[in-house]
Amino acid sequence: MSITQPSDPSVAADDATVDLTVIVPAYNEEDRLAPTLAAIRDHLRSCGPADWELIVVDDGSTDATAAVTEAAAAEEPRIRLLRTPANRGKGHAVRTGVLASHGRRVLITDADLATPIEELGLLSRALDEGATAAVGSRAMPGSRIAVRQNPLRVLLGRLGARLIRAAAVPGIRDTQCGFKLFDGDKVRTAFGTSRLDGWSFDVEILRFFHDKDWEVAEVPVRWAHQPGSKVRPLAYPKVLADLIRLRWRTASPTRLLIPALFLFASFVLYAGLWGGPGHRYLVDSGSDQQQWEWFFAVTADNVAHLRNPLFTDLQNFPLGVNLMANTAMLGLSVPLAPVTLAFGPQVTWAIVLTGGLAATAFSWYWLLARRFVRSRWAAALGGAFCAFAPPMVSHGVAHPNFAVLFMMPLIIDRALRLCEGARPTRDAVVLGLFLAYQIFLGEEVLLLAVTGLLLFAFGYALAAPDVARALAGRLLRGLGVAALVAVPLVAVPLLWQFQGPQSYHSVLHGQVGNHPMALLEYATRSLAGDEKTAASLSLNRTEENAFFGWPLVVLAVAVVVHLRDQPRVRALGFTALAAAVLSLGQNIPLLGTDKTLPGPWRLVAKMPFFESVIESRVAMICAPVLGILLALACDRLAVRRARSEREASRRLLGWAALVVAVLPLVPTPYRTVERTPAPPFVADGTWREYVRPGRSLVPVPVPSPGEVTALGWQIEADLGFAFPGGYFNGPWGPDRVGIYGPEPRATSDLLGKVRESGKVPDVGDRQRADFRHDLDFWRADALVLGRADNALALRETVTRLVGAQPERVGDTWVWDVRGKS
Repeated sequence: MSITQPSDPSVAADDATVDLTVIVPAYNEEDRLAPTLAAIRDHLRSCGPADWELIVVDDGSTDATAAVTEAAAAEEPRIRLLRTPANRGKGHAVRTGVLASHGRRVLITDADLATPIEELGLLSRALDEGATAAVGSRAMPGSRIAVRQNPLRVLLGRLGARLIRAAAVPGIRDTQCGFKLFDGDKVRTAFGTSRLDGWSFDVEILRFFHDKDWEVAEVPVRWAHQPGSKVRPLAYPKVLADLIRLRWRTASPTRLLIPALFLFASFVLYAGLWGGPGHRYLVDSGSDQQQWEWFFAVTADNVAHLRNPLFTDLQNFPLGVNLMANTAMLGLSVPLAPVTLAFGPQVTWAIVLTGGLAATAFSWYWLLARRFVRSRWAAALGGAFCAFAPPMVSHGVAHPNFAVLFMMPLIIDRALRLCEGARPTRDAVVLGLFLAYQIFLGEEVLLLAVTGLLLFAFGYALAAPDVARALAGRLLRGLGVAALVAVPLVAVPLLWQFQGPQSYHSVLHGQVGNHPMALLEYATRSLAGDEKTAASLSLNRTEENAFFGWPLVVLAVAVVVHLRDQPRVRALGFTALAAAVLSLGQNIPLLGTDKTLPGPWRLVAKMPFFESVIESRVAMICAPVLGILLALACDRLAVRRARSEREASRRLLGWAALVVAVLPLVPTPYRTVERTPAPPFVADGTWREYVRPGRSLVPVPVPSPGEVTALGWQIEADLGFAFPGGYFNGPWGPDRVGIYGPEPRATSDLLGKVRESGKVPDVGDRQRADFRHDLDFWRADALVLGRADNALALRETVTRLVGAQPERVGDTWVWDVRGKS
């Protein structure tokens, strides 16, 4: 860097402190710098402090910027010029000036003087009142905008300001106005550690002040847009990149380590899947992994071809499948469509599970750290439990709509903000957007979450009735606004779900409540779990919806009793107890007898939406409640110091209780197996020789919830053919009751029985007539038999139905029926 000295050498040699330094960064500013320097000089001579200096930093200009400054310095010795040999950016120029300054206060202003120098008094007053920095603002009430920027730049500026507030400088509405006054020593300290040379230097410096808890005042000022701005469109992505660098550099090790640990834990769980997503299959997922991969594949295909993402006829041809009425998780499958198209639905499946659990843990951790506990490690323990609790891990093998719940803490936080009433309209709008998005992730889990929140609200009203009454009005008004935002966004998809093609009204599961002992035992995948015990107390391994272990239940009761002075803790205890009792179902067994008691679930069992819920899943509400209680207990132990030997013993006992309660629940990795590849007939495209456009290929046996091999065939064939049957939720009968799979047909039922029994049935005229009718309905061109249980019996049965021998194509048997339907 070269420095041009002012005309009076004695001034340059004097390092004495002055009252005010004004710094003007300049790059090719010869046309407007002279009047700017004159305006600043005249104002400081008349209204400024006695001792001041004005530093112009020429940032590698290629015009006469330096000459203009030297001419001004010849008239006023207190003007100095600093020059850099090359253009390094505004941040570098300002840093050069600040580190060379001597002022007790330092003003940074732009060369265009968009904010008049006369506004300096407003900023000085803020520092007189105790602030360490005062930033001119165009966004505060009282600011005066004489000439506005074009609408696009205004919009980009507002979006950037919101992003900056969220990512780096909370509370400051306008960080980019080029008129800022600082305490001299503090700003020199800040710039001494700064690294950003571009337009984001303001954010870095204000972030430094924020981290040091130095007060920053935002002051409304006059401002007028000046032509000739140096900000170009590429500056905006550069600012975004700088924000990322700034957040990364200023993040504490703990804040980086905790999400990394969540991701590592999730990856360990799914390590077997990541060993080869294209050919590894989760053992305990049954048919569900194949179904979910198909959902991701067909959604991506719909997006790529601009088709309706709410429907497809690739399964259940020709009637099709209502994707909105199924768990397609459009909120993830649509945005991840590029990943699916590039790498395959198997990779998307692995990403959703691994990233979803980690994101859920982090989201709960964020909420706990923000609202419940002071210790970040206590929040991390609670967040980890909320995401990796036994019921979450149980669903994490097959039901991502019940395991990927990162939106729930965000929804809860917005509801709490409504109660606080700081920004009710904005918070209500955001809550409405969150609720709408969650509907596209999972509706049943949202219903359970709302149930849990209602239980908590009722419990809180019992624990603190006066507070509840005071908050009720704000909350209800906010929920009303949220509904007005959410309903228009989801009205069409929901109308399609409940009234569109292949819609249904409810899925009747029968009575599937938890056994009381399921709340106290350990799950199959818990470290202390016993497979046989868990199997005897649950529907299957993907529905182990409780299994918290008796030590954790005892600890939770102890925490509620110990912290009972807090209304929120009493409300949490009530929520957990009520949810646990509801999860027992309509009939609660009396232990040691064959008798039952009527359960409170009977009150809601026939209500809309609740009639489709598997009641044992209500115990999942207990998972976040227990996670919050664990975080509170851990926080109490971590933050409070023992003042006596007795208290130290109690703390040690508390830590031991936490370990005994949590350690047995640590989940074990999911097991995987090699999946059966699609036959060459499908994989190499030979099927195209047999199936015409608009017609279907019929796998043998016809696909069903228990036989989903054909879904993998279809993915391997790039969704090139449709088939009848499949694994989905659809209507059955005149009442359109929801069932798993298609409505029964004679041929699909017949072939399904052959697959199960291995016996070739009698095939007569009636069976052949039904067969021809079904082929006509399915618009079938070919029947295909690959590897299957009881393949010989299936081949013989289909041969009798067709009345002709099949063709052998590799390891596949094919019946060409193009002339028979």
